[in-house]
Parts: sequence; structure tokens; C-alpha cells
Amino acid sequence: MTARVHLFCKERSMMIQVGWKKLHACVLSGVLVASAAVSFALVPVSSAVAQVRSLPDFTDLVEQVGPSVVNIRTLEKVSSRGGFGGGSDEEMLEFFRRFGLPMPNVPRQGPRPNRPHPQDEDQPRGVGSGFILSSDGLIMTNAHVVDGADEVIVTLTDKREFKAKIIGADKRSDVAVVKIDAAGLAAVKVGDVNRLKVGEWVMAIGSPFGLENTVTAGIVSAKQRDTGEYLPFIQTDVAINPGNSGGPLINMRGEVVGINSQIYSRSGGSMGISFAIPMDEAVRVSEQLRASGRVSRGRIGVQIDQVTKEVAESIGLGKAQGALVRSVEPGAPAEKAGVEAGDIITRFDGKVVEKSSDLPRMVGGTKPGTRSVLTVFRRGAHKDLTVTIAEVEADKPTRKASDKEDKPKASTAGQAIGLAVSDVTDAQKKELKIKGGVRVDVASDAAARAGLREGDVIVQIDNKELANVKEFEAAVSKLDKNKNINVLFRRGAWAQYAVIKPAR
Repeated sequence: MTARVHLFCKERSMMIQVGWKKLHACVLSGVLVASAAVSFALVPVSSAVAQVRSLPDFTDLVEQVGPSVVNIRTLEKVSSRGGFGGGSDEEMLEFFRRFGLPMPNVPRQGPRPNRPHPQDEDQPRGVGSGFILSSDGLIMTNAHVVDGADEVIVTLTDKREFKAKIIGADKRSDVAVVKIDAAGLAAVKVGDVNRLKVGEWVMAIGSPFGLENTVTAGIVSAKQRDTGEYLPFIQTDVAINPGNSGGPLINMRGEVVGINSQIYSRSGGSMGISFAIPMDEAVRVSEQLRASGRVSRGRIGVQIDQVTKEVAESIGLGKAQGALVRSVEPGAPAEKAGVEAGDIITRFDGKVVEKSSDLPRMVGGTKPGTRSVLTVFRRGAHKDLTVTIAEVEADKPTRKASDKEDKPKASTAGQAIGLAVSDVTDAQKKELKIKGGVRVDVASDAAARAGLREGDVIVQIDNKELANVKEFEAAVSKLDKNKNINVLFRRGAWAQYAVIKPAR
């Protein structure tokens, strides 16, 4: 006979229903007291109460994924020259060089009889980890693991060693792909990062401090951590140490969801905060590396900053989102599209730019030559601009505005908000690539507290564009001195907002 059990929370008793009869039993010291003649099954009323999760068992995962994890050892060629006192003397000189001490005056000696000629020797450079992407020997790791290596040695779990060829490495994402001449290897399964949840158990396998096949485990602490220029990292509390770099982060389904890449540490060892490159991003990079040996990224030529809550409210944007354009590179796609310093880019190809770090990822992941639509917030209204994506190149240096010319007569109309300004010279307009504005000659009181200082060029106040001092005076006369005032200004090549708060 089967019984139903009704569990009463916060109680140490159960009510067992057998058919139409009701029997009561007490749980005493973990023993259910009931009639031996009654056969019953315990069925919880509330699944939330009955669900008991035990600690995970990683043994099956280790057996499943372990053979796909490799140890990576790098070598560099070092010239062994016959010094005046042998190797120990060279080490002594290196000690003096590193700590800036005066070099000892030790005379060099001539060649010694029967001494070998100088030659290059392979010296250990570093140790890292990696994992097998395909059965024909493609292996993924971190770019910093193989960076600068003259030779890469891959060791499998069965102790076979192979010399690896670097297919490509991308420093910006810290992803690299190497190839060994082997077949029939155990490749990993790639998981869906979007399914990964904060609090979920994950496991790492790698070679911390050169200790091969070391397994550590923990949980996902956070997602979308902004610690990289192009990548939102996965944060975990898995023990990651030097040598773990390049190894896989594995979910409970035995799928690789990330590449262990960085740690936060004050000592050099694990402190419970580690970061992994999301696997979806890493796969996209690896596909380009395999196809061409390099990664092509898009750019539009803007310098950006975050939008604060105060700025968003003061300019009428409302929500603090988007990317504030601080400067536009001359001749860049953004300038050609009509993007201006002070614009706030709120959407890229229809996708919302929640925070400033989203924009480089969106643009960087767009193929150069693509025509995309930027939605910008400018002077209280949204505007769509079409931009042609260019390819990432070296940043161009920005020039500083010239301050050598005679200053025009200053205006003190802004004294109530702590500003004295003057007209911007034609040379300054040309240098800063602006149509107009006013130069700050004095910033005090509320203006100084907002961060303005002498030499700044105000181009907009309270969402009104300024051409000269006359327009500045007119705008200031209409301000409500009891409300916060937003000011868009240029400081050299950079544009930013300041919020002037009236004295209370």
C-alpha cells in the first residue's frame, strides 16, 4: 500500500495518509516510527521543501574532459656567450643591472682554450595550459602563454609531447590557436555561454605552477565583468594560479564555457577572484585566426566615456546609458558620418548601448566596410547617423589647443555660476575643430566644484549650442539658478559634461 506524506515545515512530525486512514508518525533521531505492517512511500507536498541538492561530484567530468586538456611549455633561444667568469659572472652582472647598482670593474678575458663558441640555447620561458579544439590537433590557449616563444611544446595527458605551430594569437582578446601534428585526439565540447548562470558550479583543469592535470572547482561569481577592452569576462571563485592560463572552464555538462585567463591577486596566487574569456567570444576569434592568422576588428574613430546619472538627468536623456563621445578622430568614419563630441551614442544597428564598454565590442565585432546606423542623443533629441565601419589601426596622437594668442576681453556674465569667459579665437576653433564656443578664463565656486577650469572651452550650456560670448550671456540670463545646469566643454581634444549645482 502506498501512502502520501504531508510535510509540515518547521515541524519534526509527518502525517502519513494510508487510504482513508490517517496515521501519525514522529521522526525521532532520524528514525521514522510507524507500524511495520504498513508499506508506504514518502511523497513531498512542496517540491521546494523536498528538493535537496547535494554537493556535486566532479569525477565523471574529469574522466570525460581530462584527456582534452594539455600542458603547454614555451622555450626561448638565449645566446650562451663566454663571459669573463662563466655563467655565474653573467648572473652577477644581471643582478647589478636589475637593481641599478654600479657595474663592477672586472676586466674581460680573452677566449679560453677548448671553450665552445657562443651558441643559442633553448631556455624555459613559461608554462601554461590549453585544450583540444579538434581531433586533428588544433589547440586553444591564451595569447600571453605563447607570446614571444621561440618554441612551443604541448604535452598530452598520456605524456606524449609535440612541437606546436602557432596558427595565430590575438593580444586584445588574449586568445591563441596552436596546431600539433596528431590525429584521433579527444576534443572538447563547446557550451552555450548564454545558458551559464551566476551561482552555477564550474570546474577548471590546468597546470598551476607547472603541476599538470590539476582540478579545481567553484561557482560562477558574476558575468559580463568589464575587465577587457573587447571582452566581457566570466568571474568565478575557482582556484586559478599561474600556469592555469589557457585552460578550460567547464560546466556540469562537461562543456567548455570559458578560457581561464586572469586572476585578481595581491600576492600572485589565487584570492578567490578569477576571470575567464567567454567561449562564444573565443570561438569567434579562433575562427578568424584559423582563417587568416589575425583578427580583423571594426572601428569608427571615437574616444568615449560613461554617462553618469547626473549628466543623463540634466541633459534630458533620463536613464544613464549609452557612450559619451569625448572626441572624434579627424577623418575617421564617425566624423564623416556627422558624429560630434558631446553626442551620446545610445544604439548601434538598433541594439541598445547600455554602457560605454558595449560600444567597442559591438563595433569591433562588425566587419570593416559594413554600413551601420548609430543613434545619437544630441541637444535633447535622438538622431540616426549612417557610418561605414573601418578596420582597427594604430591610434593617432591628438594635438593640444594653442593658448599662445592674445585673449579676447572676458565676460563676467556667468559670475553667478562661477564663470568668467571669453570668445574662442579662430586658431583655437581650427585646432579643436569646433564652430564656436567660449573659453573659460576663471572657474570658481559652483563651476569649479563641477570640475571646470581655466582653458576649458564651453560649447554647449543647458542643451544650447554656443557660438560666442554674446550667446553665452543670453543663455546664462535665462538659466534657472536653482536647478542643476549641464555644460558640455572641451579640454584639449576631449569633450565631456559637467553639471553645475547651485549653492544650497
